[in-house]
This record gives sequence, C-alpha cells and structure tokens, in this order.
Amino acid sequence: MSSMPKKGQATEKRVRLSREQRLSQLLEVARRLVRDEGTDALTLPRLAEQAGVAKPVVYDHFRTRNGLLTALYQDFDARQTALIDAALEGSAPGLEEKASVIASSYVECVLAQGREIPGVLAALAGSPELETVKRDYQLDFIERCRTALAPFIGPRGVMQAGFWAMLGAADTLSNAAATGEITAQQAQDELYQTIVAMIERSNR
Repeated sequence: MSSMPKKGQATEKRVRLSREQRLSQLLEVARRLVRDEGTDALTLPRLAEQAGVAKPVVYDHFRTRNGLLTALYQDFDARQTALIDAALEGSAPGLEEKASVIASSYVECVLAQGREIPGVLAALAGSPELETVKRDYQLDFIERCRTALAPFIGPRGVMQAGFWAMLGAADTLSNAAATGEITAQQAQDELYQTIVAMIERSNR
C-alpha cells in the first residue's frame, strides 16, 4: 500500500534555519533555561536537548560553556545598547535631557537583567572571557556618553578619569537599586546630578 499521506493530512516539514537564526534560537533557549532553572543547569548538551538540535550544532556555535555564557552576556549588552542609542536619538538636544536619558537608561538596563545576567556573570567570574567583554562594554559606553555630551563640554574639557568616575557611580547606584537599598528613581536622580556636575565643571 502507498505510504503517501492522505489529502488534508498534516505533514511535518523541518525548517532549515540560517546560522544567524539558529544562534538567536539557541540564545533564547539558553536564556529560558537560566531564568527557569539557574545557571548551573546550562550546559551545551542540555541546551542541545532543549533546543531540539544535535550536540554538534551547539558546539559549532559556542565551543565551550564559557563561550555560551559569554555569548549570552554579549547578546544582552547588544540589545540594551540598541535601546540606549534609540533613547538618546529620540531625546531633546539639551544637556538636561541627554543626562536624564543616560541616567535612566543605565539604571533600567541593570534592573532589566533579571535573574539571567547576574547568574551568567557569577558563572564567568575571574574568566578572561568576562574581563574582555566587560572592558569592551565599559569603553563603548564611555564613548557613547562622550559623544552624546560633547556639545555641552566646556573649554576645560572632561578627562577620561571623569567618565570612569561617572561609570563607577552608575554601577554602584544601579546595583544598590537592584538590591533594594535605594529606589530606581533615587539612583537615576543621583546619576543625573553626577553627569550634569561633570559637564558644568568643564565650563568653569
């Protein structure tokens, strides 16, 4: 007898994803695993099982568990950077508006990390991969702030140390908001004042 499906009978058809689409799928599944079960549950074999793909597919994308964790952090960073860029582009041109966007966006990004990113950072603690990724992120954020604030910087200029101090304040305030020691609004307000004061000093 013929094994052809009857008319109207559904047939399964596997869709072949592009490499970029597959990467996005794997990262989404990895985020869900970390969110639901914690970072310890995230291994390359487990990811392959949950994503419904062969193990070599996962190893081809990430090589190692640290590679997977690093990719998760980079993906989060890229998505949050895009949000900050959009907020800056859509803001009014004044110093107060730019400072407010930088402050609110940074704090909101930290609060948006949820359970996934702190777990990823803890799992990568002390690894060369994490240090490289964090350093790249820090330098990129400082450069974005310098560009956004450039029209308001006075003749005295702002030294690189000033931007590093701003970043340190942003990290400390955001983490305090994340742990509930202060409110998100308090963190944003204090960071806003720090940014404005830095620019005002350059004009004295």
